[in-house]
Amino acid sequence: MDTPNKKINIYQVFARLFGNTNTNNKPWGTIEENGVGKFVDFTEMALQEIKDLGITHIWYTGVPHHAVIRDYTNYGISNDDPDIVKGRAGSPYAVKDYYNVDPDMALDPANRLKEFEDLISRTHQMRLKVIIDIVPNHVARKYEGRSNPDGVLDFGAKDDTSSVYKKDNNFYYIPGEAFQVPIWKDGYQPLGGEDPTVVDGKFVEFPAKWTGNGSRSAQPDMNDWYETVKINYGISPEGRKDFETLPLYFAEKGYKDHYAFWQGKQVPDSWIKFRDIALYWLDKGVDGFRYDMAEMVPVEFWSYLNSTIKNKNPEAFLLAEVYNPDLYRAYIHLGKMDYLYDKVDLYDGLKHIIFGYGWTDHIATVQQQMSDIEHHMLHFLENHDEQRIASPEFAGDPNKAKPAMVVSATLSTSPTMIYFGQEVGEPAAEKAGFGSPSRTSIFDYIGVPAHQRWMNNGKFDGSLSTTEELELRDFYKRLLNFTKDSGALLGKYQEIHFFNKEHTENYDQRVFTFCRWSDSEKLIVIGNFDATNAYDLEVKVPRIIVGAWGLKKGEYSLTDQLYMTQNSMLKVDEQGLATFPVRLDPLESFIFRLI
Repeated sequence: MDTPNKKINIYQVFARLFGNTNTNNKPWGTIEENGVGKFVDFTEMALQEIKDLGITHIWYTGVPHHAVIRDYTNYGISNDDPDIVKGRAGSPYAVKDYYNVDPDMALDPANRLKEFEDLISRTHQMRLKVIIDIVPNHVARKYEGRSNPDGVLDFGAKDDTSSVYKKDNNFYYIPGEAFQVPIWKDGYQPLGGEDPTVVDGKFVEFPAKWTGNGSRSAQPDMNDWYETVKINYGISPEGRKDFETLPLYFAEKGYKDHYAFWQGKQVPDSWIKFRDIALYWLDKGVDGFRYDMAEMVPVEFWSYLNSTIKNKNPEAFLLAEVYNPDLYRAYIHLGKMDYLYDKVDLYDGLKHIIFGYGWTDHIATVQQQMSDIEHHMLHFLENHDEQRIASPEFAGDPNKAKPAMVVSATLSTSPTMIYFGQEVGEPAAEKAGFGSPSRTSIFDYIGVPAHQRWMNNGKFDGSLSTTEELELRDFYKRLLNFTKDSGALLGKYQEIHFFNKEHTENYDQRVFTFCRWSDSEKLIVIGNFDATNAYDLEVKVPRIIVGAWGLKKGEYSLTDQLYMTQNSMLKVDEQGLATFPVRLDPLESFIFRLI
């Protein structure tokens, strides 16, 4: 894919929680007790504030209709069994009907799809792009496609349930065995041990299906993804692929060649079903997808699906959750993904540095290892799966992530993502029910206190926020807006960290420095990850950078682009070595621009 003309900044928002103003936060609370956000809560004012934060794309997380514990039978929706639902509000990754949206978020559940279409329209009016989830590896155990377009059959409708596996079955089966609810341990009970007439330990499924994480037991463990069933993509239990594989040289080919490759070929039925789902949402105006656990689905399917999507909309945004670094290049080049999570390498390394025991040397190592695919590796410090920075289980203080955020957002040409509430230091301290503190629960009806204070009952003006929360949001706003508009951040990169470790007095593994540049802009980024110690440094810029920038002997002004209050002077000597003085207070970072 071509590098865009500006950096992409994504705002991941758990849509069900965003507009909720209820602060009750009772464990296992109902909608009536704890409240829920609605699509209409994303008002023009709310969207404008998100855009003004420096955002280009919104990932509305949890939109597809998933299993919930609430009676919507008046709207033609069957009730879900709490024995196979995580939480009361349900996991957004146990999708029940791919052709509709979560009824909880609609003012009128009968009109829920139109309400989401209106949100797509409002988002586009703000010139923001819309991303939603597709979860290809599994669906809800009680999937019921009651909104299917004409001619679209449900998952499993034509399956031969007498066989463990057939190519065109949508599921894998355990013939002759009935599904059994997991044995609950450690005091856990669905809905917190509510009335046993509601939670009875029974769910009828015969024959039992394989569970979403691959468990082949008719009674999955409680730590399995028991609320879901695994989709069959034409891979036999022994690992045989019953579809054509891509020649390796297709890694060098574009989506048009991939699209042409699959024309006229017989592919498994599940491939076609997910292709139709993706095209359906593109027709609704969605601009792209985030694919859950993409590495659990064969790369050939991604070639088929993504080339089909790109054939329809070449600008579609395609982001995949892949955690195995050995698969990165295959899923980018053969699977035609635009972006993957940089979780295992960059995020994990930054988290260790924030904890205090990691070294900044790791940042340079990761970036060097990713140099051929750096544009494709999405950077983040929070998402719905990870601990909140401000939680005691992580940093305990959102300011401790400031240098990591500066580095993460400016290190490469890749997109940057933040998770709603991150910008105001949400600590996720609530005991929500199925969800536990440190992560904002995606399973329960719950409020997000720091975010609610900024939201201020729909005014979105931060009047209820603390001074510290507003200062943090101002930092994120400054940083993301700078990155969005910086030409240098789409240009070249060179770390000068190791050069300074060797040649600069007092410089050590708690500091990180690198350069970014384009024809029109030259930057030096430096951050202090130490929460207690300041650094007085005479930073050195090696001759190779000075030469690349075309600098001659003399002095050049440097101005910080975050707060525009810190200046320095870059001095180039007769040998072409440059230096500049800087004092870094604890957790302080600068993005110096050469003037």
